[in-house]
Amino acid sequence: MIRLALLAATALFITACSSPPPSPPQNPGALPVLQQAGPQAAAAPAGPPRDLEGSAWTLAWVPGFELPAQPLATLRFEGGRAAGTDGCNRYTTGYTRTPGQLRFGAKQAATLMACPPLAEAVATRFGAVLVETAAYRTESDTLTLLDAAGQPLARLQEQPNRIAGSSWQVSSVNNGRQAVVGVIAGTRLTMVFGADGRLSGSAGCNTYGASYTADGSAIRVGPPAATRKACAEPEGVMAQEAAFLAALQTAATQRLEGDWLELRTAGGALAVSARRVQP
Repeated sequence: MIRLALLAATALFITACSSPPPSPPQNPGALPVLQQAGPQAAAAPAGPPRDLEGSAWTLAWVPGFELPAQPLATLRFEGGRAAGTDGCNRYTTGYTRTPGQLRFGAKQAATLMACPPLAEAVATRFGAVLVETAAYRTESDTLTLLDAAGQPLARLQEQPNRIAGSSWQVSSVNNGRQAVVGVIAGTRLTMVFGADGRLSGSAGCNTYGASYTADGSAIRVGPPAATRKACAEPEGVMAQEAAFLAALQTAATQRLEGDWLELRTAGGALAVSARRVQP
């Protein structure tokens, strides 16, 4: 019996010595530390959002919505206003910005065209994005619009203000009589801005060539030289050609919005509007 008692006491002593020490008491006021894993742990904090005034953007991504290649929705911040095309009609609205925060006013339509269903769908979705925007983030050439909870509503790419190497089909021309008119059916006016500073294309009947300089939003077109063919049809084609070549020489500023180009006079009047085409 004495031998068994000694063996039991020895076993209890060995067990007590090998047990881990008791855990220290928890601090009830301490918060748990969460360990981040993966790329998020090494991600650098985003820099301060840039000032948006004077910038122009093209809609590139909306969660859960497949954007078509055309039409493009655009957003330009200029003169304390936001404006562009919603994919169907041109619009304008006010905006307020504080560091990281961004709010748009009620969207006001500048045009009231009826558009195909796809364009209407883009316009409706983009309009909802503007209404829900409460903040923004900028990274390089990307603008992300965020809702009040910080969730992304849309991502836009910065619109480059460069026309060298681009080709355009003209849609409307200032006729020199204080009116902007559409291109006559059955005619095609084009503009090709070469990287060498040469502008060329079709004036509707004749082909033409001219020099041009572009620096930022400023543009100047030299006197164009055209071939000397006379076209009788369609009616008014020669008058349209003369108005187009004259309008080019009045251009003082150029504005790119998505796949649209506007050439305007020094007074802000529209001289020529055109849509981008593949060269």
